Amino acid sequence: MNKWILYIAIILSPVALCAQQLTLHDAVETALRNNLGIQVARNNATAAGINNSYGVAGGLPLVTATGSDVEQVTSIKQEYANPANNKTSNNASSNNLSASLNASILLYNGSRVQNAHHRLGLIESQSKQQLNSRALTLVYNVMLRYYDIIRQQSYARTLNASIDVSREKLEIVKAQQSAGVANNADLFQAQVDLNTQVQNLQAQQLVIEQAKTDLLTLLTLKPDSAINISDTILVDRSVELGPVISAIQSNPDVSMADQQISINEYIEKETAAQRYPSLSANAGYNFSHTKNAAGFSLLNQSYGPFAGVGVSIPIFNGSVYKKQTEIADINVKNAQLLKDTLVINYTANAVKNWQAYNNNLQQLETAKANYDLSGKLLDLVLQRFQLKQATIVDLKNAQDSFENAGYLLVNVSFSAKAAELRLKYYANQLQY
Repeated sequence: MNKWILYIAIILSPVALCAQQLTLHDAVETALRNNLGIQVARNNATAAGINNSYGVAGGLPLVTATGSDVEQVTSIKQEYANPANNKTSNNASSNNLSASLNASILLYNGSRVQNAHHRLGLIESQSKQQLNSRALTLVYNVMLRYYDIIRQQSYARTLNASIDVSREKLEIVKAQQSAGVANNADLFQAQVDLNTQVQNLQAQQLVIEQAKTDLLTLLTLKPDSAINISDTILVDRSVELGPVISAIQSNPDVSMADQQISINEYIEKETAAQRYPSLSANAGYNFSHTKNAAGFSLLNQSYGPFAGVGVSIPIFNGSVYKKQTEIADINVKNAQLLKDTLVINYTANAVKNWQAYNNNLQQLETAKANYDLSGKLLDLVLQRFQLKQATIVDLKNAQDSFENAGYLLVNVSFSAKAAELRLKYYANQLQY
């Protein structure tokens, strides 16, 4: 097998390391399980579900019980028209015991309760969409960082392949020098080239390790954990722009914006309902027991049920309710404008990412062809160098072409994948 075929196999095949293996599925599942922002959004959704009740909206009866027992000491001096009835008492005790059970229910207030209940239901649904939005964004970021590590590792494999050529070049120069057909300049240049490429590989390893640290942080794992990612960048070539634009309406961010319009509409109805009369029913039971040691009344006790209907009619309050309704209507229009702006931006970004996606797919074929040719060229120049038919400069140029072609190939592959992921993000179709 020719060397250039081996080089292609090296850059496109995974490398086995001793660290813990991490697949894309495992990475996404770990992030969704550990991410603190997801936990906060999940708690918010739970709280919104608890808050979504007819009682919070004000539609259930309100029942209260009260009671008191007051003991007091009173000095009394009473004078009457008939002096025989005059009475003076010092430190006379008095006890007042009272209790009541009250219940009230709102019968009518311009459908304000119904609108509030619908609004709470939409808020619960919106909080779930917010959770979906956070999860979608997190999945996108994890996938992007995951494939970025693959990109950096692929380029490191290209550098490794080029280093192998440099080592072979150095051995050839040493053999030629022993035979008296090479000078020290070629030997020094071969050694400098090897040292430079080793240094470049070390710098690339730093890039890889830092990229892994970024991924581990996103997964809420220890940043110094050892992980191994053995994967390749496979671009889905079946993504079409039309279905992506149509599916933007299903994106959680757009759904939240749409629900905000409905929430504001219900707020407008609730505000307008304040201008209508409110009708309520009240019932309960009262008990009162007062005992005095001195005074005109020594015992007063009353108890019994009561029932009634109350009505409240707003007549004038400086047109506050009217102004609040007008402001609520403006908020509805603003929510619609925000949604339209979001859809326009997402659509424009989808078109731009589709253009990048389509262009990178076209470049990908050329990049693969160039990488194949650069591998063949490097193999040929190395053979010619061994036969003294090519100079060390020719071989260095061939190596540079090989490294550049490898760098371009992995970057075009990553750019195409990144554009694909972004398109699926807008369409809410990310799969892992």
